[in-house]
Amino acid sequence: MTTTQNTDQAHLTDEQRLQQVREVVADLGHLVGGRLVPGDGTFTVTAPWLGAPLAECPSAGMGDLDAAVAAAKAAQPAWAADEPARVRALHAIADAIEANAELLGTVLAAETGKPIRIATGEPMGAAAHVRYHADEVVPTETLIDDDEQTVLVVHEPIGVVAAITPWNGPLLMLANKIAAALRVGNTVVAKPSPYTPLASLLFGRIVQDLVPPGVINVLAGGDELGVAMTQHVDVSMVSFTGSIRAGKAIMQQSADGLRRLQLELGGNDAAVVLPDVDVQAIAPRIYRGAFALSGQICAAVKRLYVHESIAEELVEALTAIARTHTPGTPWDPETTMGPSTTRPQFEYVQELVDDAVAAGATVVTGGSAPDRDGFFLEPTILTGVDNGIRVVDEEQFGPVLPVMTFTDIDEVLERVNATDYGLGGSVWTRDTALALDLARRFESGSTWINRHPHVGAEVPFGGVKLSGLGREGGPRSYEGFSEPRTISILKEN
Repeated sequence: MTTTQNTDQAHLTDEQRLQQVREVVADLGHLVGGRLVPGDGTFTVTAPWLGAPLAECPSAGMGDLDAAVAAAKAAQPAWAADEPARVRALHAIADAIEANAELLGTVLAAETGKPIRIATGEPMGAAAHVRYHADEVVPTETLIDDDEQTVLVVHEPIGVVAAITPWNGPLLMLANKIAAALRVGNTVVAKPSPYTPLASLLFGRIVQDLVPPGVINVLAGGDELGVAMTQHVDVSMVSFTGSIRAGKAIMQQSADGLRRLQLELGGNDAAVVLPDVDVQAIAPRIYRGAFALSGQICAAVKRLYVHESIAEELVEALTAIARTHTPGTPWDPETTMGPSTTRPQFEYVQELVDDAVAAGATVVTGGSAPDRDGFFLEPTILTGVDNGIRVVDEEQFGPVLPVMTFTDIDEVLERVNATDYGLGGSVWTRDTALALDLARRFESGSTWINRHPHVGAEVPFGGVKLSGLGREGGPRSYEGFSEPRTISILKEN
C-alpha cells in the first residue's frame, strides 16, 4: 500500500501541518507478516520543537514480535532463492520512497525537529541507498582458478535480521539496513527508536505490498521490545546503530545464540587543522561538519584541534557563522537549525557545557538555551578546554564544539587517539602527501582529508575501538549481512 501526497503545501500554517501529521499517523500500525496490526497499546511521541506531545504511537507487544519473527523466518527461503525478485522489489521500494518524500519528510520534521528542507531530503537519501543496493552485485570471489581446481567464496544470507535504528536519522538508517540485508537474501524485523518511530511505521505502510509478506516487518516500542528482539531464538543477526552502552548490552544479549552483529556506535570525531590552510575557505565546511543537524550526527566534528598560529582566526570565522544561524520550528523559512531531538539529549548537552564552564572554559558564542518552547540550544563554541574535560572526552551529540590548539603534530595525534571512540576523523591541509600519512595514524574507521564527514551508499562506514563492529555502505555491507561459503571444485582431467 503506497501513500502519496498531492496537496499543495506552499501555504499551510504550522498548525495545519501538525494536523496533517496527526491525521497521517492516526491509523499507523506495525507491519507484521504483510498486515498492519495495532499492537498492545500506545506511547507518546514528543514534538521536540514544542517540548509537548505530538502524537500517540502504537506499541508492539511480545506477541507481535513473535509473529513478526515467525513471518520473517517463513518468508526467508523463498526470498533468498529469487534474486531477480529482490532486485525488482528494491527498485520498487526506492520509487515509493521518492514518491512519498514530501509526506515522509513532513512526519520526520514533526518528530525529529529537523527543518523541513532537510527532513524532506532524508527520504531522497534513503531512496538513493535502496537503489544503490538494487543495482549492486553481491560479489563472488574467485580465490583459485587453475588447471586443477577452482575455489570460490560466495555470500549466503544469514536469515532473520533484527534492525534497530536511532532517532537522529530514522528513515535513512532504516532504509540502509533493510536494503543491504534484503539484497543478500535476508528478511528483516525492524524497530525504530521510540523517540522517532512515526516515519518508520509510515515506511512500513508504504512498502506493505511491495515485498512478499514477512520479508519486511516494522515494530515500534520501547527498550523491552529491543531486548526481546536481540534475544529471540529465531533472530540470526542484529544490526544496531546507537550508543556504546546499548551496543555493549546487545553483545551480551546476543551471546547465548552467537548471533551475528553489526554495530555502529558512538563517535567523538576529531578534526586536526594544519597551519597551511585557507582559514576562510575551510571554516564553512568545518562548521557544517560540526553543527549540521544541530550536531546530532554520529560522525560530526566533535573535537577541533587547530594549529596555534591560526586558531584565533578560525575561531573568529566559526563564531561569525554560528551567529547567523536561527533556531526555529521545522516549517519556518527563517529556521536554519532545529532542536535537540530528545529531552534527555538536550539536558545532557547543557550539562556538558555547564561542566566545561565550571572547569574554566570560555564560551565564545552560545552556551545557553534560547527563551522559547522546545529543546533548543544555541550553537556553542568553547575554548580553554582540553582532554580530561567531559565536553572533550564524551560524545556531545549536540550543537557544541570545543576548540583546542597544538604546535606539534605527533603530540596532537596522541591527544586525538586518547579516547575509546574510533568512528571518524579528519586532517585539513594543502599538503596531500602529509595528509595521507597522518590519516593512517588516526585510530578510526574513516579518516577524511579536507572534508568531514563523507558518507554515502557506496562508501563503507563504521568504527574501531568502542565505536562499533563491521561496516555499512558499499559492497562491504554484504560481508556483514551474509555468511561466507567456500566452494572448492576439483577439476577432473
